[in-house]
Amino acid sequence: MTVLAGIGDEAGTGLAEQVAAIAALGWSAIELRTVDGVALAELTDEAFDRVAGTLAELGLRTVCVDSRIGDWSTAITRDFGLDLAELRVLADRCGRLGTRYVRVMSYPNDGLHPDEWEHRALRRMRELAARAEQADLVLLHENCAGWAGSDAMRAVRMLEEADSPALRLLFDTGNGIAYGYPAVDYLRPLVEHVAHVHIKDGVATPNGPEWTLPGAGNADVAGCLAMLTEHGYQGALSIEPHLALRPHEQERGTGSADGFIAAGRALEALLAPAGR
Repeated sequence: MTVLAGIGDEAGTGLAEQVAAIAALGWSAIELRTVDGVALAELTDEAFDRVAGTLAELGLRTVCVDSRIGDWSTAITRDFGLDLAELRVLADRCGRLGTRYVRVMSYPNDGLHPDEWEHRALRRMRELAARAEQADLVLLHENCAGWAGSDAMRAVRMLEEADSPALRLLFDTGNGIAYGYPAVDYLRPLVEHVAHVHIKDGVATPNGPEWTLPGAGNADVAGCLAMLTEHGYQGALSIEPHLALRPHEQERGTGSADGFIAAGRALEALLAPAGR
């Protein structure tokens, strides 16, 4: 059976709210991004110990940790040493959590010539993959912000340049709504490289994406799931509904347990006809 999970802070700020929503769905896995509004790598040792201890006590599996490395909040001109430091912290914390997967992106541009942006982004991804391989981690590049975020052929190029088993892909079904491409078209040439999946859905509006329950928007979540199944995908499906929390936006909001649970039930309904 497919492992179902969700990014916890989409359900609530505190860990108690996050695990309660997972429990309400009857699921046994979680994806971690922030706890009490603090990124996992920035938690104090004491705070992280509480997180790891609670998850172990509840028997909750961590399927992935979402880092800030190369993401929408940073830029290609940012001090690379900060990202390497975050990776070192997460290498230890992932070991405690029992996961090897760390979500990354490939650095938004910051006024550089496109050729220079490409050169720096690929160089950084090669170095990150090499460090991850040494630490027995797998970096999962998401189709979101950065040089390879919305162009499938760039993603292929990035994987070829890194040439490492420590760099694979995270496919988010809804990101095409925000970045202007059909999800299935983006997925098709990359499906064999996908090791983790985020589930969200929405519709494009003149004011930006309007997020919906999975299956209620225009992302063709069902088509994406069918393609993944056809190609033997065996990783987790992790909901990131954005119904209340929108990390990219200035007015971010906070997680909603009700919305999170509703999104989880909608995903289950999409999976039920195929017996997944």
